[in-house]
Amino acid sequence: MRRLRFLLRPGWLAVAAVVAMFAYLCFTVLAPWQLGKNTSTSHRNDLINRSVDAEPVALGELLTPTGFADDDEWRRVVATGSYESNKEVLVRLRSIREQPAYEVITPFRLGSGETILVNRGYVLPVQGTEPPTIEPAPTGEVTLDARIRRAEGTSREPIEEAGHIQVYNINPAQIGSALGVTPVQGYLQLDDGQPGGLGVIDLPQTDSGPYLSYGLQWLAFGIMAPLGLAYFVRAEWRERRKATNRDLADPADDVQPVSEQDAPEVSTPSEATGSDSAEPDSEPEFTLPTRRERKSRAKSASSTHTAQDARLADRYGKGR
Repeated sequence: MRRLRFLLRPGWLAVAAVVAMFAYLCFTVLAPWQLGKNTSTSHRNDLINRSVDAEPVALGELLTPTGFADDDEWRRVVATGSYESNKEVLVRLRSIREQPAYEVITPFRLGSGETILVNRGYVLPVQGTEPPTIEPAPTGEVTLDARIRRAEGTSREPIEEAGHIQVYNINPAQIGSALGVTPVQGYLQLDDGQPGGLGVIDLPQTDSGPYLSYGLQWLAFGIMAPLGLAYFVRAEWRERRKATNRDLADPADDVQPVSEQDAPEVSTPSEATGSDSAEPDSEPEFTLPTRRERKSRAKSASSTHTAQDARLADRYGKGR
């Protein structure tokens, strides 16, 4: 346990906290977010595919006092009533075939007396963001073929610009408050060739998208982050253990003590010269070499190097 004390240092604690938080977010926020989008997209695609082959039904069969059931979205319906042509809003910041567009929403009064919003289609702006001249909805009673759509959430308050009330989402409660009507929840999106129709809004593509793979990737990241931290902790621990073992190995343990019997004998200068006049307990005397001795040693060294150079030259043929 003492060797793992480095994990309690502030640096390692900060790294461990970041990794733990990242893994927590992967499992509780990021992966569920992508997997939830995959589930909702798959459910939407299933509803669209079922509506393609289903016969249209009367709107009154699906309409309830609170609107429509969630599983009824994209159902094909037939509605009879009349447009309230003098009340209309534009939905801004829409994209149709990668082009900025407006969607036109007009209230539609049913024969039963209820009011429902109808998305008549899209128009493209002119001169930047200015809406074009919009063809008014027909008057009198008409019959519409449409699809049921769920209400969108609200983001910002409606604005009035270029002579139109403009909103950011198709929310019946917000639009009804701006127009002074009380529509039911949900709205109708017109099919092609309907009375009052404008540019037809195509059905969404029924591919599942990348959400499932993204969700699985976040799960993998949540698993790999702690494993990566454990790998680096193990590597650091092993390095510290090796360093500790090297520090514990004392070099003095490898030196064998020398006994008095094995110690070499050191002769004093008096013994080397054979003089008996030196006292046994006196320390050896060291004297500097004289000038003549230094010259003699230098001459001897020079002659030795000269002889060595001659031998080397003769060996390698330089003297030949």
